[in-house]
Amino acid sequence: MLTLLLFRTLFKWIFRIILAFVSICLLWVVAYRFINPPTTLLIQSRQSEYSTAALQEWVDYDQIADNMKMAVICGEDQRFKDHMGFDFKAIEKAIQHNIKGGKTRGASTISQQTAKNVFLWEGRSWIRKGLEVWFTLLIEGLWSKERILEIYLNIIELGPTEDSFYRYNQTDRTSVNENADESNKIRPIFGVEAASQYYFNKSASSLTKTQSAKLASLLPCPRSCGMNSAFALHHRAFILRCMRRWGKKIML
Repeated sequence: MLTLLLFRTLFKWIFRIILAFVSICLLWVVAYRFINPPTTLLIQSRQSEYSTAALQEWVDYDQIADNMKMAVICGEDQRFKDHMGFDFKAIEKAIQHNIKGGKTRGASTISQQTAKNVFLWEGRSWIRKGLEVWFTLLIEGLWSKERILEIYLNIIELGPTEDSFYRYNQTDRTSVNENADESNKIRPIFGVEAASQYYFNKSASSLTKTQSAKLASLLPCPRSCGMNSAFALHHRAFILRCMRRWGKKIML
């Protein structure tokens, strides 16, 4: 009898914990449907690593050039419009490739990457992967595809910078000279608006196809490959071919 009572008590507490977890997750995801995430664990990690504030400027979905949206979809997730968070064809191909050996290939969709970057932490573990699946299902069910892509484009990492802390205002030489120590600091770059301003000195709303492809080519390795690396050049060529051939068909 005592064992049964303990079992019932334990079951009640487990149920309450699960219910609390689900409720918090739902409220969190619903809130971000309408409120822009103020930061992410990855951004905080990079800022701590570099000891500088990240370059990031939020822009709404309609303030991002279609070229940029198309380039990211072509480079990262060509079935984004059609799947419900997981590209099982890509997963199957990745598994077959990894079984053969060689460099490990992933198959994360834009939805999965968004769920991971917004709600979770860096690293590889079964717990984090399980939570990634959970949050991917939630955002696919509670957000629109446009909202997923909007948040993704505003929080993606697009490389650190080592040049002027005041790159946004290059004409203000007095500020640069007065802050020489700051100008040499590395700053992480997040979001397409900050990256567009940094690399091309223009808004994300006016990015050309080539410029968009250049930014999208950095996504697989934002900290280890520059735009002129062999990988980025090869990936950029692939993205541009995709944009020319069937880019409009896979757009939202």
